[in-house]
Amino acid sequence: MRTGNRTEGQKARSFASRSMQAIVAAGLLGLAPLAASSAAAPDATTARIEPATSTAVIELVPLQPTAEVTVPTVADEAPASSAPQETVIGRGSASYYAAKFNGRRTASGERFDNAAMTAAHRTLPFGSIVRVTNPANGQSVIVRINDRGPFSAGRMIDVSRAAAEELGLVARGHGTVELALIAD
Repeated sequence: MRTGNRTEGQKARSFASRSMQAIVAAGLLGLAPLAASSAAAPDATTARIEPATSTAVIELVPLQPTAEVTVPTVADEAPASSAPQETVIGRGSASYYAAKFNGRRTASGERFDNAAMTAAHRTLPFGSIVRVTNPANGQSVIVRINDRGPFSAGRMIDVSRAAAEELGLVARGHGTVELALIAD
């Protein structure tokens, strides 16, 4: 908080403001027509040029601030990044849904769509967004959990056929994946 630096009335104009007014006034006086000087008519025999008869009036009005100006403070904490935060869940085996499940109801109540990016997990809440990465080829997809499973021993997640195609799991039917929960 700044104190003792505030002045009132005519004193409130800073030195820079008064200097600027002096420069402007000098500039206006310097705009006198050249006919009045010897530079315009170096020889007295040349035709006399009449000085300009129009007058321009410029009024400089100082603006007084109506509110005290404050400098914004720098926050101590770093701003939140725009990228979503991911929490690694683990590594395990993934498989994909068979075509016979297309159109059937999932545990969440919605109809299963093999063309959508969805998945089944035993414990994650419905609606959770998960990044599934195939470390063998580096491919990853983002799926939404909408079902429970898989019910095969040793499997961590079941993904839709569309997700399995992007991950490169279709040829073998299953593969090792890494899961990361994406926070909203």
